[in-house]
Amino acid sequence: MHDPQQVPPIFRIDVSADTTAAQPTGDHDRMVVFLLRQLLASQERQNQLIEELNRQFSAAQRQRATELQQWKDAHPEVAQQCRAAAETLSRVQTEFLQSMAREVVHCEDALMDGEFMLNEFVDRYGPRLAHLNGLLQVFSQLSGTA
Repeated sequence: MHDPQQVPPIFRIDVSADTTAAQPTGDHDRMVVFLLRQLLASQERQNQLIEELNRQFSAAQRQRATELQQWKDAHPEVAQQCRAAAETLSRVQTEFLQSMAREVVHCEDALMDGEFMLNEFVDRYGPRLAHLNGLLQVFSQLSGTA
């Protein structure tokens, strides 16, 4: 349809050993320097913004930790009860996860083949697991355990 020899090339690449043709012009040098300076300024601005975000997040985290410690100091008996509750719920969570794992292994074929069985499994265990994890997290934070 089109003869490749009749179509002008879009790019021309010179692979000759002549080094004079490879030297950029003064305008080209100035443009490259200008663009590099713009890139450097943009990168410096990004670094400043990231540092500012980090400072803000760190300050908020420190404030939250301070408030939490003040609450624990004001209510040591509740913090101790939360620690005991967190330990108990941790054992409950372990047993619950083992039960779920046994159920998954026992019903593997049904879960793989039928969407109904998978939905039933998720509906039965999902909300309970999510709430249990949430409660455990709250008790752990209030008790000071990780």
